[in-house]
Amino acid sequence: MNNPVKPIIETDRLVLRPLERGDAKSLLTIFSDPEVMKYWNTPPWASIQDATDFIESAQADLDSEAAITLGILAKETEELMGKCMLFGHDKTSRRAEIGFGIGRRYWGKGFIQEAGLALIAYGFETLNIRRIEAEIDPHNTGSARALTRMGFTQEGLLRERWEIGGVVSDSALFGLLASDRGGR
Repeated sequence: MNNPVKPIIETDRLVLRPLERGDAKSLLTIFSDPEVMKYWNTPPWASIQDATDFIESAQADLDSEAAITLGILAKETEELMGKCMLFGHDKTSRRAEIGFGIGRRYWGKGFIQEAGLALIAYGFETLNIRRIEAEIDPHNTGSARALTRMGFTQEGLLRERWEIGGVVSDSALFGLLASDRGGR
């Protein structure tokens, strides 16, 4: 049976499932890549400990229902391609934030949109979320396009929001309502 707080979500090409300790090496390969991390608010991972710490944190967040972080796996090969997450869940306001990251070799193949639409449906239909938000670097045009294709609308810009490694960047804010999709 699928635990609503520890979901396993299947799409045509993907399986989204909670991260496991065995995912650490694949996650490190993905998130130590400076190109993958170019627009993130953290530097690239430097060691297997970074990946292990992330998995442990993700598991604790699942247990406490603070966030849902799922590995994105290719259905046919079970290869870990990246991760997606719903976090910052405010149950009273029925809102959460969404985030994604996949390995560079999977870019431009529609995997983020496929995983994203499944996670969005899960958030609206199972968790009864009313609003999902995303915050991205405005220079990250690939993420902006993916969010727009998933139905998000850019709602604002926070100037000089982050400083990572001495680089100051803005944040573009996107939002999607359940009612935008015909939901509650």
